[in-house]
Amino acid sequence: MSDPYKMLGVGRDASQDDIKKAYRKLAKALHPDLHPGDQKVENKFKEASAAYTLLSDPDTRARFDRGEIDASGQERPDQRFYRSHAGAGGGTHQRGFGGGLNIDDLFSDLFAGAARGPRRNARGQDATYTLRVGFLDAACGATKRMTLPDGRTLDVTIPEGIAEGQKIRLKGQGGSAGGAGPAGDAFIEVAIEADSDFRRDGVNVEVALPISLPEAMLGAKVEVPTVHGPVTMTIPEGSNSGDRLRLKGRGIRDAKSKVRGDQYVELKVMLPDPPDPALTEMVEGWAKAHPYSVRASK
Repeated sequence: MSDPYKMLGVGRDASQDDIKKAYRKLAKALHPDLHPGDQKVENKFKEASAAYTLLSDPDTRARFDRGEIDASGQERPDQRFYRSHAGAGGGTHQRGFGGGLNIDDLFSDLFAGAARGPRRNARGQDATYTLRVGFLDAACGATKRMTLPDGRTLDVTIPEGIAEGQKIRLKGQGGSAGGAGPAGDAFIEVAIEADSDFRRDGVNVEVALPISLPEAMLGAKVEVPTVHGPVTMTIPEGSNSGDRLRLKGRGIRDAKSKVRGDQYVELKVMLPDPPDPALTEMVEGWAKAHPYSVRASK
């Protein structure tokens, strides 16, 4: 990978948020689980992950932009400059301290840093990855297995109530050190998938509940889904579409206070499908004898 910006398809002036969005898009399209056996796609996925690892850290990104490290995150050879000037007889000599300088010693010193490589006890680089989890897994907690670009697999414990964009730190699971130093850490950024039933508002949960006309008019006890399993709820007599009922303590546990939020249930009154002729006839007769307006000006 020669240029991590080109790999992610962003410019050098891209914001950190733009870089994150670009990586998520690529990771979703190139993930090895979606292309089993396709080595070319897997290599692109690894390159995209390596590019994001480099650019997601502002300090590492700045060092790359200044030319201090290359696209793989390795230190560039130390560049040292020296001046020479013409000496007597047309030869050249290095200006030094009290005498001449052996040219072999000069070049030996110049490239010594590159030959030695990274410090033996230097710590490995941290790495950042994105893990997509289901709504219920994020709400209730779970353990998910993910495959890293280098082929390793990690079992990641998802804490109960984790929010979109939060990171999980896995100590020692990042880049390995060049010598005897400790490995870096892996930071797993959580992306929560949308759910067809539930929506999250902080620690509260919202759900839409269809109910029948008799249940709305006469009241009923019905089963309602929650993130922790179904419960029975009472529908009050004379309920309307849009009415909101609260299930206390059926939301998401707050990470700090450990108190659960609530679940709010929005009712949606549903007529029979297809329409029932007997119901239609009854309503027509009732409407003539009992006219009323729901849109009268206030």
